[in-house]
Amino acid sequence: MAGYANIKLEHDGAVARLTFDRPERRNALTHAMMLELEDAFGRLRGDKSCRVVVIRGAGGHFCAGGDLDAMADMPPEPGNGVDPLVPAYRQFGDALLALNGMPQATIAVVEGSAVGGGFGMACCSDVVVLHESARFGMPEPKVGFIPSQIIPFVVRRIGEGAARDLAVTARVIDAVEAHRLGIGRHLCASTAELNRTVKAVLDEVLKLEPEAVAAVKRLVLACATEDDRSVLDDAATSLVGLLRRPQAAEGIRHFRAKTLPSWAKER
Repeated sequence: MAGYANIKLEHDGAVARLTFDRPERRNALTHAMMLELEDAFGRLRGDKSCRVVVIRGAGGHFCAGGDLDAMADMPPEPGNGVDPLVPAYRQFGDALLALNGMPQATIAVVEGSAVGGGFGMACCSDVVVLHESARFGMPEPKVGFIPSQIIPFVVRRIGEGAARDLAVTARVIDAVEAHRLGIGRHLCASTAELNRTVKAVLDEVLKLEPEAVAAVKRLVLACATEDDRSVLDDAATSLVGLLRRPQAAEGIRHFRAKTLPSWAKER
């Protein structure tokens, strides 16, 4: 898949910028768009030149969840066997897993609607920068269905208690509450402040050694699914492996000299 119809993927040196590009629908998700996202995340994962991914929506909205028009246009229910819509919707979970597990740092820049699938993609990102217009929620029960594949990622981000509250009330929360719940680390009052904050985060990430970032991110994620001893064993092995590389000696030398190592990018 050389090009995409529903998203844009652009490269700016070590930074990849992925933009949801259905602004006329507030970047709502269709199955075609979900397939494109999974493909893009897979491509980025294997791109050694990419060190950080910035995810944003076109037209002032992040992502308004599933496209209700597309969801209402359902094929007939099969007479027997597995409903073909089940693997189609389950595929979005694979896209979320791909985003969640990317070795690069990921930054979600959230403006406007970030409900349903948009909420989930924000929760799968490492750093979330919030514009004051951002709105989060799981409103699907209001129209008779559920948010489905985003649930484990939302629970891990904000905790079971807050997730249960949002799930059973279907209320949409503003950027201030999203910041309080820990969905986003940075809360910005204007687009100019938002862009400055994103640049500052990029500046910090690009000072870090890429394989060290990938390793520490992998260990943080493992804490949700593996026991402490397994994580600690993996962490010790990873640390020694990283220390034995020439990059560690270079990093220590430059840290002592207060100079920049070869991987530190100035922007």
